[in-house]
Amino acid sequence: MPDEQPDWAAAREQMLLDPTVTMLNTGSFGPLPRPVFDRVTAIRLKLAAGPTDFYVRQAPPLLWEARERTAAFLGTTPQRFVFTTNVSAAINLVASGLRLNAPGEILMSDHEYGCMVWCWERAGQRQGLGVRQFKLPTMATDPGEIVAAARKAITPRTRVLFFSHVLSPTGLILPAKELCALARTHGIISVVDGAHAPAMLPLDVSDVGADFYTGNLHKWLLAPSGAGFVVIGPGNEDRLQPLHVSWGYHADKYPIGEVARSTGPDARDVYGSTPRTRFLEFEGTRDFCPWLAVPAAIDFQAALGWAAVRARIADLAAYTRKVIGDTGLSLATPAARGMSGAMTAFNLPAGVSAPKLRKALWDRRIEVPVIERSDRLMVRVSHHFYTTEAEIDVLAKELPACLREAGGAA
Repeated sequence: MPDEQPDWAAAREQMLLDPTVTMLNTGSFGPLPRPVFDRVTAIRLKLAAGPTDFYVRQAPPLLWEARERTAAFLGTTPQRFVFTTNVSAAINLVASGLRLNAPGEILMSDHEYGCMVWCWERAGQRQGLGVRQFKLPTMATDPGEIVAAARKAITPRTRVLFFSHVLSPTGLILPAKELCALARTHGIISVVDGAHAPAMLPLDVSDVGADFYTGNLHKWLLAPSGAGFVVIGPGNEDRLQPLHVSWGYHADKYPIGEVARSTGPDARDVYGSTPRTRFLEFEGTRDFCPWLAVPAAIDFQAALGWAAVRARIADLAAYTRKVIGDTGLSLATPAARGMSGAMTAFNLPAGVSAPKLRKALWDRRIEVPVIERSDRLMVRVSHHFYTTEAEIDVLAKELPACLREAGGAA
């Protein structure tokens, strides 16, 4: 970590940001730092110039390096780490690949990401399992309230406990380690949607103890779009089937020439993987250059200092709570230490049209999501190290007028 406080203005200059946009939405998609863009572009040029040479000779050592570096960053080993395109692909891999005992149910909170709910609904339909949601105390002042809600919801029918490490709608941080331990004591499989956790939090997935931990690398880590993962917990190594059957399906049968055989399912092979990870990961010809550029993303923020980045995020969160709160909106994210991070949500007044509000905000070139829930409407502000107080001020200044245009009042 650098000895001196980073120059945040200089760090922002390294980000590929549209200067005409007030960018407050890293929670959906992270923009790229220039060194990461340059790295993935250089790799893609190699792929474009010589695809066979790239896939057969150049890519395997780069893929193994990316696997080792990313696994170490997340607190696991390359043998347990499987690259995916994104967290949706990762959850689909787990939900579709698991074989569960029926009858029973898949349990999740009532604040899970919509398409993930659908993913488990399909898995349940295929295997004769129901999907049940429990009410999450989203403004809890202590993590124990969240664990207690999950404990109360578990029944002898529960086969899977699925939850987000960081809630997408509000940015609430759930006590993932404690929830996974709770599931383990009941003999329940724990699956974590860690879409927002990598880089936002000092994440150690081995310590979390999930059976399957999934995540994105294109949000807070600022890796290229197309980089996600699954980490497979101990005892689950052979529980999944791949979404695609391709050349990784049989470890002893290879498509190209004579190659060295692996010495075991978890030994490094000639493809930059292991037979076990390749079984789940390989989908045929694809552009996996985003995976190979993840080390550049790790290095970029590591050079700033992870503690400094997270301290900057905390300062911006406090500033956001103040200036947006001063417009009259109430918090939808707890301010308690350890329960919030790089996203802060606010409840919007009744009568506001979400489509009209989105249009009013974007007419002013403000990139911030309006979150629709069955019981309320929210605006969610993302604040990464490159966010400026001036950008948050722009939202605070324009939001009252935007709300009036959308049918409400600040």
